[in-house]
Amino acid sequence: MQNFASIYEKSFIENWTLPALTEYTTGRTLTYCDLARDIAMTHLLFESAGIRPGDKIAVCGRDSISWVTAYMATVTYGAVIVPVLADFNPVDITHILNHSEAEMLFVGESIWEHIEPESLISLKAAISLEKGTLLYESAGTEMSRHLRLLRRRFRRRYPEGYGSDCVKYARRDNDEVAEINYTSGTTGFSKGVMLTGGNLAGNVLFGMKTVLHFRSSRALAFLPLAHAYGCAFDMLTPLAVGSHITLLGKTPSPRVLLKALAEVRPHLVICVPLILEKIYKNQILPMISKGTMRWTLAVPFLDTLIYSKIRKKLVDAFGGEFEEVIVGGAPLNHEVEEFLHKIKFPFTVGYGMTECGPLISYTPWREFVPGSSGHVLPGMEAIVKSENPAEVPGEICVRGTNVMKGYYKNPAATETVLDAEGWLRTGDMGTMSPDGTLFLRGRSKTMILSASGQNIYPEEIEAKLNNMPFVAESLVVERDGRLVALVYPDYDAVDRLGVAAADLDDAMENVRRELNTLVAPYERISRIQLVPNEFEKTPKRSIKRFLYSS
Repeated sequence: MQNFASIYEKSFIENWTLPALTEYTTGRTLTYCDLARDIAMTHLLFESAGIRPGDKIAVCGRDSISWVTAYMATVTYGAVIVPVLADFNPVDITHILNHSEAEMLFVGESIWEHIEPESLISLKAAISLEKGTLLYESAGTEMSRHLRLLRRRFRRRYPEGYGSDCVKYARRDNDEVAEINYTSGTTGFSKGVMLTGGNLAGNVLFGMKTVLHFRSSRALAFLPLAHAYGCAFDMLTPLAVGSHITLLGKTPSPRVLLKALAEVRPHLVICVPLILEKIYKNQILPMISKGTMRWTLAVPFLDTLIYSKIRKKLVDAFGGEFEEVIVGGAPLNHEVEEFLHKIKFPFTVGYGMTECGPLISYTPWREFVPGSSGHVLPGMEAIVKSENPAEVPGEICVRGTNVMKGYYKNPAATETVLDAEGWLRTGDMGTMSPDGTLFLRGRSKTMILSASGQNIYPEEIEAKLNNMPFVAESLVVERDGRLVALVYPDYDAVDRLGVAAADLDDAMENVRRELNTLVAPYERISRIQLVPNEFEKTPKRSIKRFLYSS
């Protein structure tokens, strides 16, 4: 396999004059030449500060050019990058910096304001992502001096200027750890996933081989780059082939995102289900649920005409020039998926996890099987621990190129999920067809065993419930041997339709009855319990289920 750092050495040289990064909020743009020069200057700073290959460098802040520079400078120097989600609270950020033994931190100033420097054990310096200025240095590091002299030293190192012939990156073995990514799981524990150069290269080389991005293609990065999914396919793969990445750098609300998509017109859209589900529920569903529209859609030919118009409107909303929308990070609501497939919208659903950096399975949209999570990648194997893997769900286990080295400084947790033969227990339940296509059912930890011995996957019930009137989000839990749905109401819909607060319970009872006609007898909900606030979520917007399990 190609050395991870060498992928970027080659790309930066070949794409020297092309635009590499643009910040959507500021319009600032760097060519590959500019990016390579900034990386070289950061390498010189590392060298001056005594950073050695294998040392840990952390980055925490909103996606920006300086965020990308810090990440790429670290991995091409041979140090280990520790990307920290900006949405983590200050206590978690402090714990991650200490646990990872990070020696240097590139950080957003608004985040740094809430960090107590005296609590940081190994940190030598913190540098502002916005200004490049020194925010903190430990005693005896002389980081302020190194920063002050950096440009002079850079000119001395490259007296004839920094050209493409100067690009030479560290050749650390692909088996060495290149990144420690702290998961934002729903179980309440954050573990440091050790990803090697080979794990990252496996994802990137697959993206290159399948031409997810290509030279001079346009990409809009709106998922957090600190998360494995956005990192691999909104940053690492595009930079490997000479794409032009626009960094959204702000919360991707539907209004902000649709405006950016229309302006950037990306050739590939990397997306989480929540975005498509919101567009479906708030814009498409009200339109196709109207009485006259429902009647029209029942008429042959007219339905095809209407669906093609909806498809065009949706394609145009996403910029109109993309090959496909890849949905990942969480399961896509089945009703939304069925509708998108019916109108022939070019989307596909992939499957992965941070522990695989992240990709496990994917299929191009033209070959995508509805209800599946794609085909297991070349270089990866998967098995389903079941007596009949094609029909009876079991835990999905994978091994191969993309599987992590283990959890940092946590051998007990590593042994729990990774066996001696390299099989990783994903914790996901599903089936697999003979051709290697995966079909996910839910998490093994959330599965409920009914009194009659049936396996109940609450995520499947929640997917149906979330499409019901007046339901914003839900959780299905077991209470005293019966299924209860915790529901945070859609107050916008309640207000819009003039439903009085006193009538909300009756409306929810109607929702419960309708839901129970759509699920198996053993999946029926005994009652709906309203919750006053949105469910607490991880930075990836997954509900922290463990907080509501009892």
